[in-house]
Amino acid sequence: MQQKTLILGASGQIGTELTMALRERQDPESIIASDIREGDSALKDTGPFEIVDALDPEVVADIVHSHQVEVVYLMAAMLSATAEKYPEKAWNLNMNSLFHVLELGKDQTIKKIFWPSSISVFGPGTPKENVPQETIMDPTTVYGISKLAGERWCAYYHKNHGVDVRSLRYPGLLSWKTAPGGGTTDYAIEMYLHAARNTPYICFLGPETRLPMMYMEDAIRATLELMDANPDKLKNRSAYNLAAFSFTPEELSENIRRIRPDFQVAYQPDFRQHIADSWPGSIDDQVARKHWGWQNEYDLDRTTKEMLNKLS
Repeated sequence: MQQKTLILGASGQIGTELTMALRERQDPESIIASDIREGDSALKDTGPFEIVDALDPEVVADIVHSHQVEVVYLMAAMLSATAEKYPEKAWNLNMNSLFHVLELGKDQTIKKIFWPSSISVFGPGTPKENVPQETIMDPTTVYGISKLAGERWCAYYHKNHGVDVRSLRYPGLLSWKTAPGGGTTDYAIEMYLHAARNTPYICFLGPETRLPMMYMEDAIRATLELMDANPDKLKNRSAYNLAAFSFTPEELSENIRRIRPDFQVAYQPDFRQHIADSWPGSIDDQVARKHWGWQNEYDLDRTTKEMLNKLS
């Protein structure tokens, strides 16, 4: 009998694709998707789907017990740009949902947990390029503060209670399958969308704003490989740096114009510029590569071809 897996926040940008990837790997009936809102047809037609508020510990515990869940992916979160508008709601969702799951891991109800961190844990005091695994982390956003606190709680629960919790610091993620979820790096997905539709794009970040990015297929594969890894190899239980490539909005637009020569971009930076300016331009993920063999497969050129082809 295959172990049961629960995805909390399955209707989100990452959660949707993660759920489908898991259902392709094992019996779809063993992968329980859940979210506070109704899932789309892809989620509901391919396996179990439950309406679950990740902030309700009793409901989460009931789902875990009733389905005999052993693995949980906690993908429910309020992302950077949205969190700045609703800081208390963001802190509540991002932190308390994690506590509920960690407590289930503490009493051994759950055997393994994945919780995503982010490059938002870094801040103005962090090196701007090739950020190492261990460095200054001084986030300036609600999202980043919650992710840094979450990393420390994950490490705490592993050290003090033996909880098998694993995490990645995702860079900006690029996907053609699901809509952007309110993140500061979402400009890149929007740029691809406009290029595919042959419409001009007004970018909310300045042209020289360099940020780390990754194609979603690589991010999903990294997540699954981390969860498959031998726990003895995982020496880091806060979150691993994860990287693929970096670019600026201007570099992305130039890359797109190799395929769509007439694509036009204008720049009108808004409040998200301050968020992006606090983040690094590139990430050093050698520790992840050493500990569990991480290796990205997509570079910018391949990602652009894939995004424009699929969106068109």
